[in-house]
Amino acid sequence: MKKTFAAFVAAATIAGSLAAAPAPANAQRGVAAGVVGGLIGGAIIGGAIASSRPAYGGPVYVEDGPPACRLVRERFWDGYGWAYRRVEVCH
Repeated sequence: MKKTFAAFVAAATIAGSLAAAPAPANAQRGVAAGVVGGLIGGAIIGGAIASSRPAYGGPVYVEDGPPACRLVRERFWDGYGWAYRRVEVCH
């Protein structure tokens, strides 16, 4: 329903911008009106596409990965004094 409404609004906006523009006195005004109409229509259609959700995402399968590991700071005596090192601990 949202996509249909967005498409209708986009078409109405483009048609309105083309119908509302008076006959150009020279070719430059016609080009400018075409560019403005294209920008407005593109913004409306792009906004409708960006706000729509996918129709079907499909199934998602998740495997159990390797055991969770983390780095732990460990204090140890190196013969001269206390020092710290990082050790990987896995559960």
